[in-house]
Amino acid sequence: MFEGFVEETVKIGDGRIFIRRGGNPDAAPVLLLHGYPQTSAMWHGVAPLLARDFQVICADLRGYGRSHKPESAPDHAPYSKRAMAAEMGLLMQELGFPRFHIGAHDRGARVAHRLGLDMPDRVLSMVLLDIAPTREMYGATSRDFAATYWHWFYLIQPYPMPERMIGHDPEAFWKEKCGKQAGGGNPFTKDALAEYLAAFSDPACIHATCEDYRAAATIDLRHDDEDEGRKLTMPLQVVWARRGVIEKCFDALALWRLRAEKVEGGAVDATHYMSEEIPKDIAQRMANFFARHSGGGATSD
Repeated sequence: MFEGFVEETVKIGDGRIFIRRGGNPDAAPVLLLHGYPQTSAMWHGVAPLLARDFQVICADLRGYGRSHKPESAPDHAPYSKRAMAAEMGLLMQELGFPRFHIGAHDRGARVAHRLGLDMPDRVLSMVLLDIAPTREMYGATSRDFAATYWHWFYLIQPYPMPERMIGHDPEAFWKEKCGKQAGGGNPFTKDALAEYLAAFSDPACIHATCEDYRAAATIDLRHDDEDEGRKLTMPLQVVWARRGVIEKCFDALALWRLRAEKVEGGAVDATHYMSEEIPKDIAQRMANFFARHSGGGATSD
C-alpha cells in the first residue's frame, strides 16, 4: 500500500500522530482523514492518485490506529471534534502548511467540519464523504436511520458496557458493523483489513473510539449550538453513497447548506466505503475540486 509514501510519527504537544505522506513537495497540501473504525490505510487507493498533483498527508486521528490515545474526561472533551480538529491543525502547522485542502470520510469528515469552523483561514476547500452534519442527523433521527446506524446509539452508552462487549470479540464486531455498511460485500484489501483489525484489537482504541461517539452526542452538539448559525466559508463538496443511509434518510445538500455558504455535490454509485470501492472516481473528484480552489495564496511556509 501507499507506494512512494513515507510513514512518520509527529509529536504534537504531549501526543504523537501517525501519518503517511507523499506526492509533489511543491504542490498544494491535502490532508486526508479517515472514519470509524478504520485508519489512514483507507486512503491506499486514493492517496497515490492524488499524489500526482498534490502533497498528500494521511493521518490517523487521535484514538485511532497508531496515533496516541489520550485519557478522556467526564465531559468527553478530549475526544470532542474541537480537540481532534485542533490537533490536526497543529499537525499541519508542524509540517509547514498554514493552509491546506481536506478530504475526509465519516468521523474524519466531522473533524474536518469543526476544523473548518474553528480555523476558517487555514482551509482552502473540503471534500466530505458520506456524512450530513452531526447535529442535524441526530435531530432528524428516524426509525430507518436508527436501525441502520445502530452503532451511533450503542457506542454512546456509558462506559464500560460497549467497551466490554466489543472487547470480547473486536474482530467480529468490526466485521459485523462494516460488513452491513458495505451492503454485505467486502471492499477491503487484505493489507488494509489486517491493519484495521490489528488497530481495533487494542482496548485503548476501543475505548477512545467510543469516546469519539460519546463526544458527538454531547459536547460536540453544544459546540454546534454555540456557533449560533456560523457557517463554513470555504468551498465544500459533499459526496454520499447512493446505497447508503445519507441517500435514504437525509437531504444532504439541503442540510449542508444550513451549515456552509458554498456547497456542491451529489451521490455516487457505492456504499459507505466508497474510497475503497471506487478510488479512481473519488480521487478524480477530489483532484478536480482542489485544483479549482488552490489559488488562494501560499500553502506552505
